[in-house]
Amino acid sequence: MPEISQNIKEVRKRIEKACAGCGRNPADITLIGVTKTVEPDIIREAFSAGIVHFGESFVQEALQKVGALAQIPAQWHFIGHLQTNKAKFVARLFDTLHTLDSEKLALELNRRLQSEGRTLRVLIQVNVSGEKAKSGIAPKQAGMLAQYASTLPNLKLCGLMTIPPFFDAPQKAAPFFAALKSLRDELAAKDVPGHLLSELSMGMTGDFEEAIAQGATMIRVGTAIFGERL
Repeated sequence: MPEISQNIKEVRKRIEKACAGCGRNPADITLIGVTKTVEPDIIREAFSAGIVHFGESFVQEALQKVGALAQIPAQWHFIGHLQTNKAKFVARLFDTLHTLDSEKLALELNRRLQSEGRTLRVLIQVNVSGEKAKSGIAPKQAGMLAQYASTLPNLKLCGLMTIPPFFDAPQKAAPFFAALKSLRDELAAKDVPGHLLSELSMGMTGDFEEAIAQGATMIRVGTAIFGERL
């Protein structure tokens, strides 16, 4: 699908422009194509056009896609809220989890990963905005979860993730991205070794330029690549 390839080129241009504006290297930004409701054939086209990292939000939907696309060397990121009773599927199939939000989930993931003989990169989801409708741990509790997760041998703690409130003006999201970076820097300096917290997963189609300006290393982009979806 030519439009997928063109969309990816446009997103790459936006990343380059955003990086130029804040003195960063585009190579330091991991572009994750968010593939909720996207069919395997279209994901395959995106892979052929240069996308290696794909983000899924629902376990049942992801199970079918990861199996159907087992022949391509994609990196799979779970970016939705994860219930403990579905941890076994993420432990078996995914490379990175962006939404660790409790010690209970961390322990269950570690147990399942030990059974699978695998390790999993994890990011702690932080509810920086304090919105009740959003998942994620409160900023004041993130340090304790980071300490705990870093002791579990099959979890590779690598950073923090957040979803800011929705704004029509993307610059309004900047303080929330800045708050996550500040929290990451604080944890790296005081509680958790810095090399474990190198990633900041923040920014989507409408605001990833602001996220890059505030230090994002992973951006989660769906609509700009695959179009509007239900």
